[in-house]
Amino acid sequence: MSLFNKKEKVLQQDVSNVEGHPGMVFIIHLLMEEMCEMPDKQFMLDVMNKHLGETDCFCHNGKVAGFAPKKYKIHFEKENRDISPQLMIMQCIKNEKPVMDEIAETQLWNCQNGDEILNKCSYQVFATDMMAANLDYKERAEMLVDYVEALVEMYPTCKAVVFENSKKMFTREAILNCTVPKESRFIYYAVNVRFFNIQGSNDKIIDTLGMSTLFLPDLQYHFHDMEPNAVVNHAYNMLSYIFDNDNPIESDDTIDGIKDGAMCQDVQWKVQYENSLIQPVREVIDINMGEYAAGNR
Repeated sequence: MSLFNKKEKVLQQDVSNVEGHPGMVFIIHLLMEEMCEMPDKQFMLDVMNKHLGETDCFCHNGKVAGFAPKKYKIHFEKENRDISPQLMIMQCIKNEKPVMDEIAETQLWNCQNGDEILNKCSYQVFATDMMAANLDYKERAEMLVDYVEALVEMYPTCKAVVFENSKKMFTREAILNCTVPKESRFIYYAVNVRFFNIQGSNDKIIDTLGMSTLFLPDLQYHFHDMEPNAVVNHAYNMLSYIFDNDNPIESDDTIDGIKDGAMCQDVQWKVQYENSLIQPVREVIDINMGEYAAGNR
């Protein structure tokens, strides 16, 4: 079996259990209403070069296309050589199972017509990275943002993009027209801030999903009697801080809390690492919200 065929076989295997697994491959679903052909090799290469700099196309056979952006390198000690990560794109296929599970379908905050799109889109193009886990985390984030933006340019009939690692969903137009600063787009695109009401109580949970792709921790807030949107904003601020500073947070540290709906140094909340309360089970930074905290710690 050729190397290309081996990769195609690996990519066709079930990939539904990547959420929360540190450093796992980054998986992208491009949702389509109708079957589409893989674009021409030269066109795909031109788009990749535009977004990722000089890129090699090492395979393109109608079933799978593979690209290696030259500016990113991973050093393999055993072989004593540097190798570029590989960005793989599969042919369009009919969906064999739902792209979203029941929990994910309740968290489509970034795609208001997400249910309608999911119902109409019976086909998808599956894309992923390979051999990228050992990149510097900011380099990998930069590469994946450029990769996503290249993909939506390559596939004009794409209706929406779902990021498997976090189940976050955006329309193609939202990605094409994104005005978020480039350095913040990985979190914006690929890290989901989820919200849950706890049945039979006034308790709520807000958590994040997707940071583990970069070997960084997700967050968890278990609380009551606070406006959820203020907590969501706090979570995004904390994610940016963790990303910008390579996560300096340790258990028993304190962080700025919320007062009158905004982050405030006068309010200090204690944090600790623990397993998440909501699936998938993963290590998160649990934020004890003081008088608003719920549950036992």
